[in-house]
Amino acid sequence: MTDVIRYPFETPPASGEALEIAEGVLWLRQPLPMKLDHVNIYALDDGDGWTIVDTGFSTKKSRAIWETLMAGPLKGKPVRRVIGTHHHPDHIGLAGWFQTQHGAELVMTRTAWLMARMLQLDVQELPNPETVAYWKSCGMDPDELVERQAGRPFNFADCVHDMPLGFTRIRQGGVIRAGGREWDIHIGNGHAPEHATFWSRDCDLILAGDQILPSISSNLGVYATQPEADPVGEWLESCERLAKLARPEHMCLGGHKLPFTGVPQRMRQLIDNHHGALDRLAAHLDTPKTAGDCFMPLFKRPIRGGEYGLALVEAMAHCLHLWHDGRATRERRDDGAWLFQAI
Repeated sequence: MTDVIRYPFETPPASGEALEIAEGVLWLRQPLPMKLDHVNIYALDDGDGWTIVDTGFSTKKSRAIWETLMAGPLKGKPVRRVIGTHHHPDHIGLAGWFQTQHGAELVMTRTAWLMARMLQLDVQELPNPETVAYWKSCGMDPDELVERQAGRPFNFADCVHDMPLGFTRIRQGGVIRAGGREWDIHIGNGHAPEHATFWSRDCDLILAGDQILPSISSNLGVYATQPEADPVGEWLESCERLAKLARPEHMCLGGHKLPFTGVPQRMRQLIDNHHGALDRLAAHLDTPKTAGDCFMPLFKRPIRGGEYGLALVEAMAHCLHLWHDGRATRERRDDGAWLFQAI
């Protein structure tokens, strides 16, 4: 029973409030304007100030919530350091704001900082030709393609505050002190490159970002920036490696959903779920299909609307993993789409 997944805190903190997870460790939340409508943030008490882990989007509402948090649960003490677990905008959207407005130090892995800095500077009014060609290679639905070609794409800078030059690098095998504890740094990949996780030496807490989540699996997507990437392979390698560190008594503080125990069981689930999805996909590819034809075996339901883009890049990632693994072939269709077929 010690390996069963359990949720010690059934109710998350309300907006502008905090819950104490352990001495010197507070759980906060920021809203997100999407189906996954929140991101978890953790504040670590360093005595004369705070280290916060992740930040939420850069919006007027998010900044107002932070002002309430700093005046209330954070007791007016300054945020001296921001740790970004990975480069996604819901996690580092306000990092630059804390740097410029509050003088905070930004701590990230090098790849995560470079990705965030690069994407923050890359603003497009219409999708660029490389992105359109990539969508076609995935077999994007024709109506979806027409609509996306005519509209302004998602821009990182729309929800990420300007990021000044300068950060402090962390890496695999390092140690960081925060909240009266020492944390071993272990790096994952797949969901985001060089995603940092933190494992306390002094108690049973893990700060996991999106590398270890309960009840949902992190999105593993391939994009036009690296159209032959294998994030599924990187994810499975990371899960197998991090699983060796997990103990039943660990409490995992993830970037979404609720803190939980039973991390060894959850790691096995994350690994087994993707292997199961790959087996279903291989059976589905008995005849040549595009990634856009593969939603049902992977997600077990039709995908439409706002979820379509993330589903497409994840379907492509799984098709490519079978190809990289020698379990499938691929061939270009006349319209530019890759057709995958199981061997």
